[in-house]
Amino acid sequence: MPWKNQGGGPWGSGPKGPWGSGPQPVGPRPPDLEDLLRRGQDRLQQIMPGGYFSGVGITLIILLIVAFWLLSGFFRVQSEELGVVLRFGKHVRTVQPGLNYHLPYPIETVLLPKALRVNTISIGMTLIDDPARRGRSVRDVPEESLMLTGDENIVDVDFTVLWRIKPDGVGDFLFNIQNPEGTVKAVAESAMREVIGRSQIQPILTGARNVTEQNVHELIQRTLDSYGAGIQISQVQMQKVDPPAQVIDAFRDVQAARANLEQLQNEAQTYANQVVPQARGRAAQILQAAEGYKEQAVAEAKGQSARFLKVYEEYKKAPDVTRERIYLETMERVLGGADKLVYDGGASGQGIVPYLPLPELTTRRPPTTGPQSSGGSR
Repeated sequence: MPWKNQGGGPWGSGPKGPWGSGPQPVGPRPPDLEDLLRRGQDRLQQIMPGGYFSGVGITLIILLIVAFWLLSGFFRVQSEELGVVLRFGKHVRTVQPGLNYHLPYPIETVLLPKALRVNTISIGMTLIDDPARRGRSVRDVPEESLMLTGDENIVDVDFTVLWRIKPDGVGDFLFNIQNPEGTVKAVAESAMREVIGRSQIQPILTGARNVTEQNVHELIQRTLDSYGAGIQISQVQMQKVDPPAQVIDAFRDVQAARANLEQLQNEAQTYANQVVPQARGRAAQILQAAEGYKEQAVAEAKGQSARFLKVYEEYKKAPDVTRERIYLETMERVLGGADKLVYDGGASGQGIVPYLPLPELTTRRPPTTGPQSSGGSR
């Protein structure tokens, strides 16, 4: 007879050993698994007509399993995600955020990349935890930020790249690249080095940042599209563009000298813009005056010539009369405005004779008088 059927063994009933009572359990005893399975089987037999090994019971179990299998195809896509449905590993469709359904595993599976979230990658700098400041601080990464310009100067460039997954390129993003963040960072650093290598340091530090950012943006997007990465670059932002720390003081002195040079050049250009138009205006005025004098002199010469020809024509008709007339007109012009004395030098002359200006007397009007009285002359 086995020991378990002999009152608990050779040492009596109960959990005893050869040295007395065995270890006593502390606290509530855990449920017995065999007991739970037995109770479940009993309840399942009571629910299923004819027992669970009958045809109806097996059918009901199969239907329940199929129902649970079909219900396992429901899934939820969060607001930042897109659902990529794979049928036997092949991309068949993309679903939008919300409650969706796919054929249960293993027919279809779903991947949920965060395709609607804008990701940020920093190049040339990294964020580290700073317990002293109870936050995070920025640490420079020289091996990423130091770049060589086209005029053989070194510049320290820190920039960030904002990127997201293309809505129509989720499949390319999942299957064409293995490390998306590493790929974007490597391509962005390479593109920035290429653009900086083609540029001069002065425009990069002053007014060409927007142009540089745009060129880097286009080069990154073109490279990623050639990879079929399914990534869209939203923006490239240059955070810091400075010379290396070892030469930054000397470089600032050079920048100040260049700024003074540009200021003096601008002042000289401003002065030239004021003086040159004034000189051109005076020159134009002199030319116009000379042209007017020329036209006036030519017109007067032509008039005198025409007058002389007219006089000459009359002179040929009557030379004596014309000669006398010319003499009188000439004397009138010469003596008309001078004070004149008449001298009588004859034997019976009276010497200087008073000159009576008859033209002035004839042109002078007599004074007006009142009406004559009734006792006038008879």
